[in-house]
Amino acid sequence: MHELPITQSLLKIALDNAEKANASQVTALNIVMGELSSMVDDSIQFYWEIIAKDTIAEKAALNFRRVPAELQCLTCLHKYRPTDKELICPQCKSVGARIITGEEFALESIDVD
Repeated sequence: MHELPITQSLLKIALDNAEKANASQVTALNIVMGELSSMVDDSIQFYWEIIAKDTIAEKAALNFRRVPAELQCLTCLHKYRPTDKELICPQCKSVGARIITGEEFALESIDVD
């Protein structure tokens, strides 16, 4: 359910920027989403179709660009991509890791006409 307020924020940002650009239509939102992000793109799409109705963003496409997870072992400093949500370092078998990428969730750009 935390996708609803996020989707509301995306719509507000899109409409505010469209107004500043004197645009008549928002055509796309380009969203970056990390593999480890707690956001669910299907839920965002679902809420978008409800809350964007009757706005200039109603027909906008939501484009999701996925960022794979990359971790760095805190023991041996090896960088790796986890498999099947397994966080164990493949090099030294340690369980402590720092997330380098994969938690992102950001609005990268907005396309308007």
